[in-house]
Amino acid sequence: MSGETVARTLDALGPGPWTIASAPGRIDFLNTHQDYKGLPVVPVAIDLRTYFFAKPNREDVIRVKSLDLNGLREPCEDAFKAGLNPMLHRGWFGNYLRGVVNVVAKRGDASKLQGLDVAVRSEIPIGSGLSSSAALEVGFLTLLNHMFGLGYGKAEVADMAYRAETQEAGIPCGRLDQYGVTYGGIVKVECRPPYDVEALPFKELTFAIIDSGIRHSTAEIHPYRQRDIDRGLKTLMESLAVPMSVKARLSYRYYEPEWRQLSEEELTPYLGLLDEKAKDRLVFTFRMQRSTELALKALRFQEAAAEEAIAVLGEEAWSRVKAPSAEERAYTLLGEVMNYQHRLLRDLYDVSLPELERIRDGVMEAGAYGAKLSGAGLGGSIVALARGLEAGTELLKAGLTKGGRQGWVSAAAEGASVQSPGCHRHS
Repeated sequence: MSGETVARTLDALGPGPWTIASAPGRIDFLNTHQDYKGLPVVPVAIDLRTYFFAKPNREDVIRVKSLDLNGLREPCEDAFKAGLNPMLHRGWFGNYLRGVVNVVAKRGDASKLQGLDVAVRSEIPIGSGLSSSAALEVGFLTLLNHMFGLGYGKAEVADMAYRAETQEAGIPCGRLDQYGVTYGGIVKVECRPPYDVEALPFKELTFAIIDSGIRHSTAEIHPYRQRDIDRGLKTLMESLAVPMSVKARLSYRYYEPEWRQLSEEELTPYLGLLDEKAKDRLVFTFRMQRSTELALKALRFQEAAAEEAIAVLGEEAWSRVKAPSAEERAYTLLGEVMNYQHRLLRDLYDVSLPELERIRDGVMEAGAYGAKLSGAGLGGSIVALARGLEAGTELLKAGLTKGGRQGWVSAAAEGASVQSPGCHRHS
């Protein structure tokens, strides 16, 4: 649909010349709700994109119009100077773009910016768990970088877009979205300095993406889970029963512990000190990370050891991984990890809903290797792993039958760019 989106928009906009930049959405493939703790995550860019059509104007003003909001007859235009700008009311779409310009200005590059007229068209549904906000930030910064020769590399674009959302717009997210959208493909993102990004070699994955139509806000989910973790950490740090050797790797805030230098087994003797929610959030953190490390072996074409896989997934799940070919074993293992991580999100993080469970049951019954929610949860999308477009289309049909509002089938897509790849859309 992307080529169609560009052509239709250009027809509507009229004379140019228009400079076009775009950024993809992403699915939250592995290690959901872990980036803000400084743990690695594995996003996958998808073939739904947000487009920016721009041409210079003679004023020192950036004028932006959301064509999608205009079509809904909602407030859709913003104008701000090419420098530091105030944020407007909470939820205003222009805040993400104002935040980008503010970050550029604070870097000392405001003098390089000039006036622009910008039209925005997006294929990514808002609140669907597919990173519509990061696509706005990254796509806009990619546009400015290209038009004004700012010279930012991918790592700088991702970091600056992250700061635009967290420090400027005030949305409490981790680095998953901006890095996944900027780099594209299937990547592992290290969410502690130096924020390394590893392009993973197993790229031949296809996903059915089913949007539940239930809208959520990261700001309504992340802070509550973070407070639960903080409460548990405070209890452990202040307990005389916990050895100093353990406390040296813990701390009081969710992003401070050396999570990978700790283990669930090491903390098990002390988890009884915690209230149920705090305990669940800490156990979730360890189990998500451990299962992600297992999946990363498949994504690097490494065979997983039976003992490790059984310890994480259990014997029944491991018995399903024993396929004849290495590729089929990798798909099956990845699917089992997706299923396991969804259960953790549902049972230990409390971010699923009956409507999401029905969609997930439908795609699993239709033959998905695995399926899980994408994004913060309590709405948004279910993503299901398939082999190839035809299989993905069948999963999508099943998900829509079970209550999905709309959906797509996508392979891994390219990151932010000035090009326009295609996608397959169904509704």
